[in-house]
Amino acid sequence: MYNLPYFKEEDQEVVLKFMRVHPFVFLTGVNEENKPVATQVPVFIDEKGGKLFLTGHIMRNTDHHKAFEQNPNVLAVFTGPHVYVSGTWYSNPQQASTWNYMSVHAKGTIRFGNEEDLIAILKRLTLHYENNNTASTTIFDNLPSEYTGPLMKAIVAFEVEITSVENVFKLSQNRDEKSFHNIMSKLNEQGSDGKFIAGEMKKIQQQLFGK
Repeated sequence: MYNLPYFKEEDQEVVLKFMRVHPFVFLTGVNEENKPVATQVPVFIDEKGGKLFLTGHIMRNTDHHKAFEQNPNVLAVFTGPHVYVSGTWYSNPQQASTWNYMSVHAKGTIRFGNEEDLIAILKRLTLHYENNNTASTTIFDNLPSEYTGPLMKAIVAFEVEITSVENVFKLSQNRDEKSFHNIMSKLNEQGSDGKFIAGEMKKIQQQLFGK
């Protein structure tokens, strides 16, 4: 984690919103031999009893499933758009270029659920991404059991109890006002990821420069 105080978002509601907008996480851990494993999965973020939990599902009997059973400590990385920032955009262009990005690291312990837990997460997941359209042919309740039965044997539900959340919202907070606004302008011209990061920079410009 790039641990510099001026690249930290202090408002935890802002951090949670970012996590929910970017739920396709990079879930990592190590097995009992300390060999790293990873998988990418969509998760839900829930608050229960003052604690944060991630829920989702992964394939059974994979390297990451076996590793998480051996060592329940996991790291979930939430990432969003990222952009190259050229040093030529600074008021003093004789400086190194860099990268602007937003990332949240959630550490915790994982446990695997039973068939009831799996059904619950599959129902929730399919409904959520089909915009709660109960008539959709692809939501869990509308799929034939002869189709879902074999698939469910190949996957397992999980829940991660989060023990710590850290973030890096690196948005040129360490630049002077002229450089900051020029970076925003250049990124806006790019569209796509550049436009997104420029929009995030605009949200904090008053906090940085009072206007």
